[in-house]
Amino acid sequence: MSDASPVKDTERRFARSAFEKYTVELHRFLLRRIRRPADADDLVQEVFMRLLRMDQADRVRKPLAYLYGIAFHVVREFQMKEEQDRVICDSSTLEQLTEHPGDLSNDDFADRLHLQRQLSKALLQLPPGQRAVLLLVKRDGLSHEEAARVAGLTVQTVEKYVVNAKARLKSMDWDF
Repeated sequence: MSDASPVKDTERRFARSAFEKYTVELHRFLLRRIRRPADADDLVQEVFMRLLRMDQADRVRKPLAYLYGIAFHVVREFQMKEEQDRVICDSSTLEQLTEHPGDLSNDDFADRLHLQRQLSKALLQLPPGQRAVLLLVKRDGLSHEEAARVAGLTVQTVEKYVVNAKARLKSMDWDF
């Protein structure tokens, strides 16, 4: 028999113990970070599936912190996938249209919608880390320090990602 069986048993016991002790906290953690509460159960399951695939469970000293780390990455991936699946909407344009429908011509609205679609496509061409950091800073309005905390990166890495993402976006072909 291979040496993998005892290791896998250790990981299974670790995952079962973590599941029994921390599922409620993990569920609350995820609920605070997602839009639809119905997605939390799926994300909890994904966190524990990743935990089961982990090697060397005996090295984990703070299981809850380790679970939160996995959960953070699962949430970021989930949010990036959601971003890819929906069109970015210009809320100020929609607000202006609902309050003053005659102020914005159909051509202006079409131009803005076209630009939003181009931006969505352009963002998808960025590496996932750069895209996530750029959205945290530009869309969500976080400072570089706040974005670093959320993304689990250093401030210098966040600054580098923002600069690189902006440079990459500027170098893309835009259809105006």
